[in-house]
Amino acid sequence: MGVPLMLQEADARRIEALKKSLGARSKVEVVRTALDLLERRAEREERVRRWERAVAAARTESRRALEDFRPHTRLERAE
Repeated sequence: MGVPLMLQEADARRIEALKKSLGARSKVEVVRTALDLLERRAEREERVRRWERAVAAARTESRRALEDFRPHTRLERAE
């Protein structure tokens, strides 16, 4: 047996309107669709946070490597 949900009347109306506009067979299908979208959004936000941490970690090392190569650049010697 499923777990009953207590919805406010306004939420029930929104679900019913989405059911009609999406052509969903049931209210549960609407809720599952919404949950799928929320999960994808949360996964994407977590992926972005991981990318930001990786960029921050690589930034310092990249700057150091660039400084190591700068004294040996041919651009300054080309004059």
